[in-house]
Amino acid sequence: MPNSFGHVFRITTWGESHGPGIGVVIDGCPPLLPITVAEIQAELDRRRPGQSEITTPRKEADVVEVLSGLYEGKTTGTPIALLVRNTDQRSSAYAEMKQAFRPSHADFTYQSKFGVRDPNGGGRSSARETIGRVAAGAIARKILAHAGGVEVRAFVTRIHDIAAPAEALTAFPSLAEVEASPVRCPHPATAAAMVERIKAVRSDGDSVGGVIECRIRNVPVGLGEPVFDRLEADLAKAMLSLPATKGFELGSGFAGSLLKGSQHNDLFENRDGRVRTATNNSGGVQGGISNGEEIVFRVAFKPTATILQAQKTVDLEGNPTELMGKGRHDPCVVPRAVVIVEAMAALVLLDHWMRQSAQNRTFQF
Repeated sequence: MPNSFGHVFRITTWGESHGPGIGVVIDGCPPLLPITVAEIQAELDRRRPGQSEITTPRKEADVVEVLSGLYEGKTTGTPIALLVRNTDQRSSAYAEMKQAFRPSHADFTYQSKFGVRDPNGGGRSSARETIGRVAAGAIARKILAHAGGVEVRAFVTRIHDIAAPAEALTAFPSLAEVEASPVRCPHPATAAAMVERIKAVRSDGDSVGGVIECRIRNVPVGLGEPVFDRLEADLAKAMLSLPATKGFELGSGFAGSLLKGSQHNDLFENRDGRVRTATNNSGGVQGGISNGEEIVFRVAFKPTATILQAQKTVDLEGNPTELMGKGRHDPCVVPRAVVIVEAMAALVLLDHWMRQSAQNRTFQF
């Protein structure tokens, strides 16, 4: 069903932005994994609202509650149910949205599809739905690290037209470098400029978008399928399922289309007793399957749809009207989306690793 994601390691999220709470059920988690509530909470703290001057002022502690699946600090192999209660709802800010469609939001499409919608904070289309993804991703990341030292690191490379110089972002950044700025760009000078741009557009009642890059290292060779479930295809689906996403590219991406094959091909070589590639234009995936190199992809996010300016729209009957955005919204969703990108990447990789193990390791002839 459309609220579930994954095959072997499978999650189902539920809840609305201004309902009693948001949650996730995780099925397929191996037993005996040491995991603490604090480890899950640490990831949720990275995505919670109100964490800096450039995010939404909505005050939610996003405290996670474990309802099932853990016993004495370890997973039991049964479904893990996690709950985060909403405590700072202000549904009154959305009274006008009951009758008018917010431009570039999900209001019109939801109403047309279902014939009913929750206008408070966007309901199910709100980015608060991603709480469940981040909580599940924390567990997936712990398994990946425990099983093979896999590291997932996302960071901001561009806000609006301010981009970090590519030559300054060649190394795998540390978590401390990413978290050093509220905008989560590991290049300090660029990060400072990005923060000022976000503050400026917020003062104008406007919004901006940007780009997040994600790198994953220590990935084993062989994850992904050669046809429909290609690793990059599932990564793309995961990323484009996030609110406000509009683009995905792996490795050289669109820029690779400007090169010739002789320039773009990643030549194989024997390095330290392993088959490696001299370059990584493939972004760590060839033929839909991981090749052991660093997986590199980028995700583009549009400007936040709800802005504090009057905009033309129509009401439920199609009559022209004007709507002024209200409520508490991020002037730029990109900084808080970093941890969500990491979570979804971890979920995809773990699910493919478990599928690979079941098909090609458990049953050997």
